[in-house]
Amino acid sequence: MDLIYLIGGLLILISGGELLVRGAVRIAYKLHISTLVVGMTIVSFGTSAPELLVSIEAANSGHPQFAIGNVIGSNIANIALILGIAAIIFPIRVDKNSLRVDWPMMMASTVLVYLFMLRSNSIVYWQGIIMIALLLLFSYLIIWKSRSENRKVARKKVKKATIKSYAMDVALIVLGSLGLSMGSNILVTGATGIAAEFGISDFVISVTIIAFGTSLPELITALVAAVRRQADISVGNLIGSNIFNLLGILGASSLVSEIPIGNTILFNDMIWMIGVSFLILPFMISGRRINRLEGLVLLLVYLAYMFMIYQQNLK
Repeated sequence: MDLIYLIGGLLILISGGELLVRGAVRIAYKLHISTLVVGMTIVSFGTSAPELLVSIEAANSGHPQFAIGNVIGSNIANIALILGIAAIIFPIRVDKNSLRVDWPMMMASTVLVYLFMLRSNSIVYWQGIIMIALLLLFSYLIIWKSRSENRKVARKKVKKATIKSYAMDVALIVLGSLGLSMGSNILVTGATGIAAEFGISDFVISVTIIAFGTSLPELITALVAAVRRQADISVGNLIGSNIFNLLGILGASSLVSEIPIGNTILFNDMIWMIGVSFLILPFMISGRRINRLEGLVLLLVYLAYMFMIYQQNLK
């Protein structure tokens, strides 16, 4: 049964990723928004839905620290693991807006959250309100900017879209997001059951299968986007997902319950996240693409982080 869950979850994930990317590209074309911006907003919000639900539920059930662990682990995985694997399979072209706007926003969000943590070793509700407000403002500004730049060109090429066509595109996005969330949950259930049968410890399961499972929506979406030659969605999805995780998920979770931050997270895991986020800048600048060798470096960095977590747990 666990093997059936594993295979079924993977098939649902692939189908969900295909529907999400297809709907996002179509609605971007009709709304005169670049695919990069759609990847930064609609796609990244959709693929981050599992992390959002898990973090809010954890905060609501009296385990708010799980929210910060979920965000840090997911953000490191998005950049080092997911982008690394995607670049190894399909070298990824980097849009100039990713360098000028998106990466700086991701780094600014990371530093802001870190400063909030340093202030009182926690994230509280008023900080969460600021974070959510910044996320909404950033999303509005990049959508407005993209529409302004693309409207004149697109007006000549695109027929006026009907309400019915918009509804179909939104349906694809919703179904794709639901498929990604459902598929990742089913796959994690199957993989955890198989791991338990082989006597693998709960810790190893949590930092490998569970962590990888919650990042599978981003991985599948990145790969589907790369196959469909929509590299902007791939990069935009991962950077946008990291911004959403930091500002949206932590912000929303802090409204439910104050999130305490331990020294290990503050001076170890957060430093890793900041370092990984900064690492991709030279890769993005060099040749305006992330090639296979750079993807391999990112993957090795992720494996090094996993090894460090494992070593810490043995002490």
